[in-house]
Amino acid sequence: MNLHNKSYPATSKPEELVPSRYAVRIGEIDVLVVSDGVLPLPTTMLAHNAAPADRANWLNDMFLPPDAFDWALNAVMVRSGDKTILIDAGLGSDPDLHLPRAGQLIKRLEAAGIDLESVTDLVLTHMHMDHVGGLLVDGVKERLRKDLRIHVAAAEVKFWEAPDFSRVAMPPGFPDALRATAKRFVKEYGSQIRPFDEQHEVAPGVVVRRTGGHTPGHSVVRVASGGDALTFAGDAVFAVGFEQPEWHNGFEHDPEEAARVRIRLLRELAKTGELLVATHMPFPSVGHVAVAGDAFRWVPVFWDY
Repeated sequence: MNLHNKSYPATSKPEELVPSRYAVRIGEIDVLVVSDGVLPLPTTMLAHNAAPADRANWLNDMFLPPDAFDWALNAVMVRSGDKTILIDAGLGSDPDLHLPRAGQLIKRLEAAGIDLESVTDLVLTHMHMDHVGGLLVDGVKERLRKDLRIHVAAAEVKFWEAPDFSRVAMPPGFPDALRATAKRFVKEYGSQIRPFDEQHEVAPGVVVRRTGGHTPGHSVVRVASGGDALTFAGDAVFAVGFEQPEWHNGFEHDPEEAARVRIRLLRELAKTGELLVATHMPFPSVGHVAVAGDAFRWVPVFWDY
């Protein structure tokens, strides 16, 4: 992950014309943002509680098409001390949903020179399939350590025993796929799950904290070292959520609470000035949050290369 570390060669496959990983140093901790690809979804998913004209105006202002929006899928690798931590595991493969541009994480970790066997811990922000599916790809489990520890909020595991989809606004097929994937993940990896209640230190300077909202056990991960800090916000923040933090996206199981969580988190990040990375922000999704009137402003970092 440290590009000056020979154990992580900076090589790409010839067909990879667009960079799919971005390294950041947080004090003494290495962080690598890795793209799992993109997930094309209807634009109504961005804000199903917004007036169609308001949503259309936002898309137009952002030079985006009116009908389909590519949601980025980002995961993060962290090395702290003797621990190598994967935060979220990407989509994996679900042929029934026809999402060929997603599910790239495993091969992109390989392209970065990262051996799956080196991963000591997995942190899940939540158990939607685009965060756990990568570990369900054929042959992946056999390449992972037998003593891999999987950290996820106890409330999240409990929720997926009988998930409530009554308040989401997902495209057809997604609820069934989400249920099936979460169930399969617990069946495959249940013995390795290490649930926590509200907060857990995974490694020195790496703390996962439950926020709720998006799902009951949704969590964020904060990496801090030497006066530097970065928060991986999972699905608490989306591209539209800075200017319109009260707009609800279709995957939120408790939309009002998700909005409260989003606003609280953005206020914290604007106050501290630390870095933010989020699953569905455009890759590499590294930037700062600023206050802009009654809402917020996204300030992406200048690429360091």
